[in-house]
Formats: sequence, C-alpha cells, structure tokens
Amino acid sequence: MAAQTASLAFRRPRGPWTLPGVYAPQEDTRLLGRALRAERPLDGADLLDIGTGSGALAVLAARMGARVSATDISWRAVLAARANAARQRQRVRVRRGDLAGKQQGRTYDVVVTNPPYVPAPEDLPPPGGAARAWDAGRDGRHVVDRVCARAPELLRPAGVLLMVHSGLCGVEASLHRLRAGGLAAEVVARDHVRFGPVLSRRLPWLRDQGLVGPADEYEELVVVRAERT
Repeated sequence: MAAQTASLAFRRPRGPWTLPGVYAPQEDTRLLGRALRAERPLDGADLLDIGTGSGALAVLAARMGARVSATDISWRAVLAARANAARQRQRVRVRRGDLAGKQQGRTYDVVVTNPPYVPAPEDLPPPGGAARAWDAGRDGRHVVDRVCARAPELLRPAGVLLMVHSGLCGVEASLHRLRAGGLAAEVVARDHVRFGPVLSRRLPWLRDQGLVGPADEYEELVVVRAERT
C-alpha cells in the first residue's frame, strides 16, 4: 500500500473512522476510488470489496447504487467498516474472511481490492498486527497473486476487477497472471507518491533488493483493471 502507519486511535477525521490496526484511507484508496467512479453506472450491480479495511470504498460503491458485500480478515476492520457504513447510512454487508471468504459460487459484476502489496524482508506476511495491512512477503505478491488467481471465478461475464498496488511488486506480473486466467487486463490509472514511513524505514533493504534506486523518493501506484470477456 502507500505504506503509511495505520491510525493509532479510534478517531473521527474528515474521512472514515478507523480503529488501531485498521488501514486508514490514503493515496492508494483515493486512486482506486477514482477508478471506481470511472466505471459504468453501478446502479443494481453486485460488488465485492476484498480487504475492505475502513470500508471507504465499500461505502463509495453503495453511494453509487451498488449492492455491496465486503470482507476483511481483521475483526477490527469488519467493525470499522460496519460503523462507517452505518454512519453514512449506506447498506453494506461486511463479513470477516480471507480474501473473498466462503462465497459458495457467488459471482459479482465488480470486484475491488486494495490488498497488502509492500515487499518485506520476511517470506510470509505477518499473522496479525497493523503490518498485516501492507506487508506481503519478499516480492509483495503474496496476496496479489491470490487475487489474480481467484478473480476469474468471482467475476460474471463482463464483470470487472479493479485492483490497486505498487509498482514495486510487479505490474507486468499482475497483467500476465490475469490474462492467463482469461481476463482482459490493463493499467487504467497511475500515480506517484512520496515514500511514507514504512517504505522510508525499509529503503536500505529495498535498495539491496534492487527494487528502489539510490535517488528514488516516490512510489508508483497503479490500478489494474481486468474484465471477464
């Protein structure tokens, strides 16, 4: 993610409420939100938000007229998302679950996700804590690859996946995996943001891995759009 530290207290900022350990909306959330707004009208569409966090994108989709389901592996995120939906008087069904949870063959018109994608020295993501919202293994693809593999079975014909992640974890790899699954995939949005606290602390390791140049100060964010044709 645009790897910033999660909110440290339950608070009411200009945006959604967050709890300790719940990812607060940042540049990647906003970039994905703009891509969602650019999609076809969502009136009556069934939409799934994977890794909903604070529920910011789920609430946005509900405002746009979608029937929204959302999942997150964190109970705190589930509570925060439910609270934010209620606060905005939007109907969002939020459940705890890994990735899409137990969908029992259910499919969607739109799937959106802001998964953990920051490369980390550890081979596997942390089992808990705030870092679980962004750390995603050495290549940053532990969750991204699972989303790419799961997307074809979650999407209806003409259904669309919108996924945001960092250029540090391999944009072409995501496009290749999605296309290999039979989806038409492309990058539809990009942004460059200054390294946040997490990436700044990790710069020596990222440079050793060849992921960041010695003079780099910005992280590229992309939104990948994949459609089931």
